[in-house]
Amino acid sequence: MTEFYTWKGYRCTYELHSQKEAVTTSIPLLLIHPIGVGLSKSFWHRFCSLWQEENFPNAIYNPDLLGCGQSDMPSVAYYPVDWAEQLQYFLETIVQKPVILIVQGALFPVAVSLVKLQGKSNLISGLILSGPPQLELMQKASSPVQQKLRWNFFSSPIGKVFYRYARRRKFLESFSKKQLFANGNQVDEEWLDTLEKGAKNPQSKYAVFSFLAGFWRQDFSQLITQIHQPSLVLLGNQGSTISKTKKIETPEQRINTYLKYLPQAKGNQISGRNVLPYESTAEFVKAVREFLLTIN
Repeated sequence: MTEFYTWKGYRCTYELHSQKEAVTTSIPLLLIHPIGVGLSKSFWHRFCSLWQEENFPNAIYNPDLLGCGQSDMPSVAYYPVDWAEQLQYFLETIVQKPVILIVQGALFPVAVSLVKLQGKSNLISGLILSGPPQLELMQKASSPVQQKLRWNFFSSPIGKVFYRYARRRKFLESFSKKQLFANGNQVDEEWLDTLEKGAKNPQSKYAVFSFLAGFWRQDFSQLITQIHQPSLVLLGNQGSTISKTKKIETPEQRINTYLKYLPQAKGNQISGRNVLPYESTAEFVKAVREFLLTIN
């Protein structure tokens, strides 16, 4: 069931998944969905469904970030700190207790920014990074000039044409098979229907364009080393990168790089590529559950 709250005058949405006889002492999960054409909190539905089927006691909070899903979609540029401030408000006013943060892909900068905002509130007890980007992408800020040029391009009439093309079913299917899934057969009707529905509102383009413009590309090196909560870095054994980088690294190398920077981190690999909660749901649920048992 979709719930609503207001943040900075905007209508925002979330789902709460919990067992009828939930154990209130269990740490709830807070999910951060990826940004992309048609992506929203719906990305996590397979994970949420299986988690409940397994009857695990942890409640799940699954919000739509501003500009996505059923939340309002103002015509603005979005930075990681904007979404982090939204989630901080959500934690303080809706959840009101510590959570385990599970963040998908290149939204890790949002999680880093959220940890920074915590201060003395201690509302994050641990982090799970699902397919985080190559660390070098988060250690050097992209050029503000280039970011502005890309944003201006996407905001132009040409950008509008591009978005109409990018939300076509054939494009979504091709991109998913080439960049996101290890097994092309997993790019099913459910996945494509979800993306098409999510991209139907043209206002959803601003969150996507903010991501493509590279506003998430900042130097988070120092902030990452200050994340002292227990963390799990979870990579697919066929994990790859979509962004251009100077080097190609294996999933094992990416995990080891993160472990050098995160003070209390563990790493693990499961089958799949870049959308593990959807493509390898059962393995992902198992890995999350095992990690929670180590910190509860």
